[in-house]
Amino acid sequence: MIAKRSGRKSILANFGAFSQPKAEASDSFVPKDHSSRSGQPLARVGAGVIGATQRSLAELREERDSLRALVDAGGGSELDPNLIDPSPFPDRLPDDSDTAFEALKKLILDEGQKVPIQVRRHPISEGRYQVVYGHRRWRAALELGIKVRATVLSLSDSELVVAQGIENAARQDLSWIERALFAWRMDAAGIKARDVRAALSIDDPELARLRSVCRALPVDVIETIGRAPRVGRPRWVALAHAVSEDPSALARVQRTFSSDKGLLLSSDERFKHALAAVRKPQPQSRGEKEIKGPAGRVVGKATFSGGDIKISIVTEYASAFSNFVEEELPRLMERFFVREGEG
Repeated sequence: MIAKRSGRKSILANFGAFSQPKAEASDSFVPKDHSSRSGQPLARVGAGVIGATQRSLAELREERDSLRALVDAGGGSELDPNLIDPSPFPDRLPDDSDTAFEALKKLILDEGQKVPIQVRRHPISEGRYQVVYGHRRWRAALELGIKVRATVLSLSDSELVVAQGIENAARQDLSWIERALFAWRMDAAGIKARDVRAALSIDDPELARLRSVCRALPVDVIETIGRAPRVGRPRWVALAHAVSEDPSALARVQRTFSSDKGLLLSSDERFKHALAAVRKPQPQSRGEKEIKGPAGRVVGKATFSGGDIKISIVTEYASAFSNFVEEELPRLMERFFVREGEG
């Protein structure tokens, strides 16, 4: 359910309680999943997008950095992670490996949680909270069975997605398809387009491209492929276009991942297999093909007629080649079925 905005209270007011810290804090520790960008110039964003959201991204970044400086100095509450739910607008797909997360969890276990996560009060479940950002630290605390340090704010859905989007922009580690899914889920929840654009710092054409990919590709197929961090907009758009143009293409993609073998690949490799599956096979010429040896000498011929295949080899190689084909045929058929997505 979508949380309604109460009155006209802006996100700035939500940070107001932290606007006058007693002492200036320094970022002496920054975890791997939460790198600070306060020392870098602010990115320029289109005035139309920001004006539409009644606040500038620059102001929101300043508010976030001011709040972070305070909570690093000891602000925030300690909450039971079991009382916290993830953001209603997921923006991440699972990583290919848990190595980085396990390192973060060990760091928190050894040194404690240095930077609080940010949560809002759950809009419909009293006594519960929802993560604004800091999902990995929340998950680490949950698995370690310890309380999580958190700053509690009152945010509407629109304010939540803008704050979440700004934090993602600061990390700059969301893949293109994760951004597309983030936009798609905001659309599905009724978030206004102006707030979607602000959350992702994008313009209308880019929002249209994000939406077009999610319209063409079912969410379960995208989630099966995964975050594919090395795959950018052009190839995702190409995949979506191929599926839109060929009604049978989506079924071929789904067959590609119908076995466990495909799921063992990295997400980038899974994307490559999906893209290969939607490409229409080149028509093969039928008839007779010469078979040549390494020196270019013709040693036989292969004849193709409908479902019949006939191979003839010169006498000097016939027996050895026959044995070779017999031995290699199981492996050849295995490769064939893998290519067809049935292996």
